Amino acid sequence: SVYKVRYIGLDAPEDTRTVEYFGDKATQKNRELVAGKTVTLVRDFSETDRYGRLLRYVLVRDTFVNYQLIVDGFANANSYPPDISCDRTFRQAERHARENSLGLWAPRPEETP
Repeated sequence: SVYKVRYIGLDAPEDTRTVEYFGDKATQKNRELVAGKTVTLVRDFSETDRYGRLLRYVLVRDTFVNYQLIVDGFANANSYPPDISCDRTFRQAERHARENSLGLWAPRPEETP
């Protein structure tokens, strides 16, 4: 079966209908992490969102994809109650990305002197 999945705990820039800053890079990073691989989907509290997408934590072998996207700066940590089991971990991951100017938190080319 084919399902649409909404990753729990993050908000990533998109490269779909509306192209957002860093959306192409976030999309590419997600592809690198999951495309063509066997993934394990883990539910928190909710089954689906209002659009019918599965709400899941995504793992590929020993990589926690949701966390990896945040800690590398490809997504913001975002809380969506009641699915909050990893909120603290995700906020620490975002802090790491911000403090190290990774991904979304790196100076934008137009901001560089």
